[in-house]
Amino acid sequence: MIVFVNRFFHPDLAPTILREAVAEWFETDDDLPFMMPVHQIREAKRAQIPAVTHVGGSGRLQTVTRESNPRYYALIEAFRALTGMPMVLNTSLNENEPVVCRPEDALDCFLRTKMDALVMGNWTVALEAPGNKGYAERTELL
Repeated sequence: MIVFVNRFFHPDLAPTILREAVAEWFETDDDLPFMMPVHQIREAKRAQIPAVTHVGGSGRLQTVTRESNPRYYALIEAFRALTGMPMVLNTSLNENEPVVCRPEDALDCFLRTKMDALVMGNWTVALEAPGNKGYAERTELL
């Protein structure tokens, strides 16, 4: 289950998709490394990804390659192996402010919005853990 705290539904949910799967899902085959441009989702695929499909059938996609972001690519590739879906749901990390660009800003946003956890690189920060009031731990992710 995905829960968004303090979010209203509007087109800020976007798919991050493996670069090689773009043409199968979208009416474009461009390399789009930033979650900015809007493109039409293929009509036959829209019902499979309703959370990222805008009213007019478009979506604001971001592509990822193994070379550009190996860890994120591996995460999406692992998700595809489990589900058959070559993309994950993505959203900007901000709340009524510019998109977060620095770790300090990410921590400020995390604390202000009451998210359950924040993962940055090999670090996971959480407000509460079982038997614990707040913790941070280093983890080896993918």
